[in-house]
Formats: sequence, C-alpha cells, structure tokens
Amino acid sequence: MTPFSDQVAIVTGGTKGIGRATAEQLLELGAKVVICARSEAGVSRALMGIEALYPGKIAGISCDVSQYEQVVRLVKFTVDRFGKITTLINNAGVGHFVNVSEMTPQQWREVIDTNLTGVFYCCHEVIPHMKKTGGGYIINISSLAGKNPFKGGTAYNASKFGLNGFSEAMMQDVRYDNIRVSYIMPGSVDTEFGHNPSPGSSWKLSAGDVAQVVVDLLKHDPRSLPSCVEIRPSKPPKK
Repeated sequence: MTPFSDQVAIVTGGTKGIGRATAEQLLELGAKVVICARSEAGVSRALMGIEALYPGKIAGISCDVSQYEQVVRLVKFTVDRFGKITTLINNAGVGHFVNVSEMTPQQWREVIDTNLTGVFYCCHEVIPHMKKTGGGYIINISSLAGKNPFKGGTAYNASKFGLNGFSEAMMQDVRYDNIRVSYIMPGSVDTEFGHNPSPGSSWKLSAGDVAQVVVDLLKHDPRSLPSCVEIRPSKPPKK
C-alpha cells in the first residue's frame, strides 16, 4: 500500500505548471488522478507523457471550469472512472493584466469566471460526493496577489482576494462534514502563466515547490488544519 493508494484527486489546470507538478507528485504517492484543462489537445498531450508511467491511475478530460455544465461532466467522469472523489485541487487560472479603462468586459469575465466562479462550481459539485464517502480535502491555489494589490491587477487581484474569502468561509461550512479546506498563496512561480520560463527566473519558486505544499497538506495530521499557506522565493533579487 502506498501513502495515497485510497485517494482519488481532481486537479484542474492539470496539464502544465503547478497542476501538472501536483498531479505527478500525487501519482508518485499512489493516488488516482483526473486532470483537466480547457484544451482537449492539451489534455491528450499531457496524458501521452504520463499514462505509461502510471497505467490505470491517470485520466483526463477537457473542461472549462467557468462553464458549469462542463464541471458537472468532469465530476461525473471522475466518479464513473474511479468510484469516488477524495481530493479537489482547484488550480485552473487565467490572468489578464490590464488597467481598468483598457480591460474589456470579456477579459474581466474570463478572469473572474475562471479563478473564482469556476472554483465555486467545482466545490459545489464535489462536496456532495465527499460527504457520501466520509470526507475529503479541497485545496485552492490562490496567490499572494490575494493580499497584495498591484498595478494592472484589478481583475486578477479581485479574483484572488475573493478566492481567499471564499475558501475561509467554505472551510467553516464543511469542517464538520470531515471536509478540510486550505488555500495556498504562492509568490512568483517560474511557469508558463503570464510569461515564458527563462534561466533568469531561477530565483522564483518552481511548480514542484507549490506541489510539495499540496502534498504536505494532504499528509498533515487531521487534528489541526493549516487553512492558509503562504510560500515565496527565499531570495528574490535585491532592489
């Protein structure tokens, strides 16, 4: 028996970056994992790179978490494939970094609907399944942008400030259902999100650093709950 052999996890935005690193670490520990992303081609490419290593343990489906019907399909797909859901990692995210007067309503909606409303949809659908099977763990990937506003970050800041408040309130809603809720607030992470990784970004967190926090939370003694974890680079460039 491996540490997570009884675990079934959904990882949204699981084809690259933090989501991909999280899925890989969970698989290494024996969990069954469903990854999703908006692009069907992206899901297929991710599966080709990992299915052979973990046969029967990994599955994927295209899902735009901002679309409720697609989230319903994602949850049904997971239960049909693996029988239950014990872990939900809400990682899918979008960023448009534009000042208010230049941001289009479509850009605003895309950020809020993915980063905040999409998390609500996923939690709304998964919680009843967790209650049926005795509990679970929901981990929301937020950002230090959820407490530190920055120029051009109106939509992104709003989504992450909202996600933090949502996470803390939901934690109180479900704690007596044996469902644990935490959110992680990473600082600068060297992934494809918003830029191309480069050697000059080596001071930043890696996707694996954040994935390790996810795993540590799942291993944490249930007597206590680290409901919020901040993680940042140890030595950013001096200004």
